[in-house]
Amino acid sequence: MRDMLTKTSLFALMGLAASLSSTSAALALDEVTYGTNWLAQAEHGGFYQAVADGTYEKYGLKVTVVQGGPQAANRALLIAGRVDFYMGSPLGEMDAVKEGIPLIDVAAIFQKDPQVLLAHPDQGIETFADLAKLDSIFMGKDGYVTYYEWMKKNFEGFTDEKYKPYTFNPAPFIADPRSAQQGYLTSEPYEIEKQAGWAPKVFLLADNGYNPYSTMITTTTTMVESKPDLVQRFVDASIEGWYNYLYGDNKAANDLIKKDNPEMTDGQIEYSIAKMKEYGIVESAEAMDKGIGCMTDEKYKAFFDAMVQISVQPADLDYKKAYTTQFVCKGVGMALKK
Repeated sequence: MRDMLTKTSLFALMGLAASLSSTSAALALDEVTYGTNWLAQAEHGGFYQAVADGTYEKYGLKVTVVQGGPQAANRALLIAGRVDFYMGSPLGEMDAVKEGIPLIDVAAIFQKDPQVLLAHPDQGIETFADLAKLDSIFMGKDGYVTYYEWMKKNFEGFTDEKYKPYTFNPAPFIADPRSAQQGYLTSEPYEIEKQAGWAPKVFLLADNGYNPYSTMITTTTTMVESKPDLVQRFVDASIEGWYNYLYGDNKAANDLIKKDNPEMTDGQIEYSIAKMKEYGIVESAEAMDKGIGCMTDEKYKAFFDAMVQISVQPADLDYKKAYTTQFVCKGVGMALKK
């Protein structure tokens, strides 16, 4: 009887020790928040994947993805210290340098910005330059003061008279065959084909010279200086999440996306993933050899120079404060690609 009690006590102690160990491990996870720039979608898939499949936990992180949207202000929350990382943009971080706000890009998940211009398929528009032959171009004000200015500087025939405000409703474009419309490679072409019954011609700005990084991991300079290990773990885990999302089982991640954004459909998600792969949005250029998230000084400078050319940024801006390459281009996660 005494032996049985001893064994029972031993097993109980072992169970308690395991429980305490598990609790201690859970408590050891660093809690991190990542704010996206829009409602949950496949373009955010790698971050949701790293939550869903335990990759963040493997790196000692408990991550909450805070989706953006019309009413969200995740960039402001980053500045205020309410989120730890944000899905920023090189232009946004250059603006932050100009304004004295200490934000910094630490990884570029998208090598190419998915911004596109769309045209009707039966108007003889075969090249990007051909878009200047059209009567109207529907685009938002942000596009008008950035890439449209770049288009006017680098191509003939693009004039202010062609500009029409885009209200994020494709109906005016669908109704006017002599028009073009801005869009996101992974979204608007899919929706237009559903509504109109025909596929628009697609011209990716990144493949025609306007080529910033996109879908950044952005944080504060304070975070980089005070917690570089946490930044590295978040970057590495996110990169692994993206490899697993693109090439592994992404069902659980898509379920989380649809939970956050109930209007998202399986068809839209499937289309978005296919287009990201087809156009090299996530994997192209240096990312092919050095891994997802890679940034280089040369490319960042090339985009800065383009912004100086169109007077969006001053030539004397210390743009190198907007990013750091110390956390990327290390080949992390490449073995996960199947």
